[in-house]
Amino acid sequence: MSGGMKMRIVILAGGISTERDVSLVTGSMIYHALRKKGHEAVLLDVYLGYEGENVNIFAQDRDWSENFGKISEVNPDISAVKALRKENPDCFIGPNVIKICAQSDIVFLALHGQNGEDGKIQAMFDLLDIRYTGTDYLSSALAMDKAISKELFHKYKIPTPKGITICKNEWQLIDTWNIFPCIVKVNCGGSSVGVYRADDRDQLDTALEKAYVFEDRVIIEQYIDGREFSIGVIDGKALPVIEIAPKAGFYDYKNKYQAGATVETCPAELDANVTRAMQSCAETVYRALRLKTYARMDFRMDDEYQFYCLEANTLPGMTPTSLLPQEAAVVGMNFEDLCQRIIDSSVEKYK
Repeated sequence: MSGGMKMRIVILAGGISTERDVSLVTGSMIYHALRKKGHEAVLLDVYLGYEGENVNIFAQDRDWSENFGKISEVNPDISAVKALRKENPDCFIGPNVIKICAQSDIVFLALHGQNGEDGKIQAMFDLLDIRYTGTDYLSSALAMDKAISKELFHKYKIPTPKGITICKNEWQLIDTWNIFPCIVKVNCGGSSVGVYRADDRDQLDTALEKAYVFEDRVIIEQYIDGREFSIGVIDGKALPVIEIAPKAGFYDYKNKYQAGATVETCPAELDANVTRAMQSCAETVYRALRLKTYARMDFRMDDEYQFYCLEANTLPGMTPTSLLPQEAAVVGMNFEDLCQRIIDSSVEKYK
C-alpha cells in the first residue's frame, strides 16, 4: 500500500467506445486487485454511472464488479448500451460519476478509446482538481492521434512503418499509395478495432469503407511482415519485451482478447543487443510523446531484425490476457503490485 495508507479509489471503466468490453474487464481486474491491497475501492461505469445512495459509498459492503461481464469476440453494441440510460444518452458522463470521483483520493482510469484515452477526461479531471492515474491530457491526445504520433516519431528518428493519413472522401489520395500488403486503421482507435489488412487495390478500397464506419480519418500503413512485440514502460524504464504470435490471422480484436488465441512469450527470444535496442526505442517513444507514469509500445520486426514502432498505448489493457501484466510478472511484480505501482507513480506526479 502507498506508504501503508489505505486510499479511497474509484476505478472508472466502461464508456461508449468500441473498446467498452475491454475496459469493463480491465476495471474489474483492477478493482479486485486494489481490494486485496486493502484499499476502499468502487468500480464505476463512466457512462451508466450510479443512481443509488452515494453517501459513504466507499464503506458499502458490496461487490461492485458483479454486473461486469467478459469480453465477447465482436465489438459491443453501443446503441444497446445507450438505451440503458434514462436521461441524456448523448452525455458521456453518467449519473453521480463526478460527485463520487470527487470523494476519492484518486481515480484509476481503466477506460479505453474515445473520450477515455484521448485526453478529454484527463483535462476534465484537471479542471475539477480530481487526481487520476496515468499520463496527462496533452500526452494522451498526442498518443491517441496516430497521425500526430507518426510525425513525432519521425522528428525523434523513431523507426515506424511508411504511411499516409486519408480523410473520408479524399479518394484521390488513394492513387498515391502503391505499397502492398498494407494495413488500414482508424486514426484514433485502439484494441485493433477498425484495423484491416489489404493485399491489393480492391482489398484496400474495401478496408477503407469498413474503417470509415468507425472514424472519418484513417491511416494507410506499410505492413511489416515478421514478428510482433510489445514493451511496457513504467516511469520511463522499459519492462521485458513480450512477443505476440496469433495462432491464426493477425493480432486483431478477437486474437487480443480471447484466451488461447495467441502464443505470448516473455521475455521474447531475441538477441540481447536487439532486446536492448528495442527497449531503448520504447523509452524514446515515452519521452517523445511526453508520457508519464506508464504506457505500452507496440512493435513489429522484419526478417532482417529491423524493428518499427507502430504506436503507444497510454492506458494499456489489464485483462487476463493483457501484455503489460505478463511483462511485469517477469520482473517479479504480480498483478496487485503492478496496480499499486501505478497508483504510487501517479500520486507522485501531483507532488
